[in-house]
Amino acid sequence: MKDTRATIGWREWVHLPALGGAEVKAKVDTGARTSSLHAYDLAESDRQGATWVEFSFHPLQRDESTVVEAAAPLVDRRRVTASNGAGEIRPVVATELILDGESFEIELTLTRRGEMGFRMLIGRRALRDHFVVDPKRSYRGAESKDHRRRVKLAKATG
Repeated sequence: MKDTRATIGWREWVHLPALGGAEVKAKVDTGARTSSLHAYDLAESDRQGATWVEFSFHPLQRDESTVVEAAAPLVDRRRVTASNGAGEIRPVVATELILDGESFEIELTLTRRGEMGFRMLIGRRALRDHFVVDPKRSYRGAESKDHRRRVKLAKATG
């Protein structure tokens, strides 16, 4: 039986419409259970009886000047063991992710990833039932192709 899920690469541009409409270059990380986003200045607030997390993030690598301010509902707090072996309790928010033209809700842990190579990791829970990952390829998704097209156009007209 042929797998009908779309194939994505080990890194992709993704769109976060509910988080300021940001485009973020994400590392697809099947070794990580939960997805995570670089975030700072976290603050909790009450919105009609639900707890929300307000935060800021830099969506682009090596760019501290582009800042997105966002808010999302708090769904949990989880102990996460980072790649360096250190554990921390992180807030978990739910938000919409668009990858390869497919829109679905994911959970993101919020943590400082400023020193990491990618501002976002997409973990295996988000990928499950949606995509197959080709670790030899990059930027196979529709958002990645659109992003590259816009960059080329900006350079040509720039």
